[in-house]
Amino acid sequence: MGFYDECKRRFNVTLWKLFTNCFNNLPVAALIDEKVLCMHGGLSPDLESLDQIKEIERPTEVPDGGLLCDLLWSDPNPNVEGWGDSDRGISCTFGADIVASFLEKNDLDLVCRGHQVVEDGYEFFANRKLVTIFSAPNYGGDFDNAGALLSIDEALVCSFEILKPAVPSNKVNLKKVRTLSTTEDRNNLIAVNRAFPGRGTLSFYTNTKFRQARSKSCISVSRTPN
Repeated sequence: MGFYDECKRRFNVTLWKLFTNCFNNLPVAALIDEKVLCMHGGLSPDLESLDQIKEIERPTEVPDGGLLCDLLWSDPNPNVEGWGDSDRGISCTFGADIVASFLEKNDLDLVCRGHQVVEDGYEFFANRKLVTIFSAPNYGGDFDNAGALLSIDEALVCSFEILKPAVPSNKVNLKKVRTLSTTEDRNNLIAVNRAFPGRGTLSFYTNTKFRQARSKSCISVSRTPN
């Protein structure tokens, strides 16, 4: 069921139209403390400077290609070097080399995006230079995925709160992927979720100076009270 169907079922089509008008005027990207770039989809071969994003006029229709389309539709792909085609039939995919080059050129530390269901609610890419966040547990009632929320403090420490599905099911399981840097990190987070079911947080440092200072302990896991 899509957003239109849900609005129509719970309220009416008028409310959906109001949401659409609001969405048409929302920013397509956000920059946190000049270091973390956030968007829904991903990077674009047309994106050379962040100033280009500021020049996108709103409201506007989303085109079938180009910068705005890619910011909303592109995806990272671990099997691609450079730019690649997308199975979605729109926009493109990009490799870890594209992420690293873009961050260095624009003096950024992290790209944060959504757009894809990931089993643990978050998934790192390109040696933690990009993270995918998906906040809806048990997406569409078809997956047993967890959701995740991301908070960034004044030191650019990123903290994930993991939201497990309320009721486990026998529905489709997503392919397991390693999202933490070591087995120990992952076991720590699993231990937190076992002790405090459904809720746990994981933190890591994005800012270069903090990352260098804390390179031996850049990940911390803590419980979140229910």
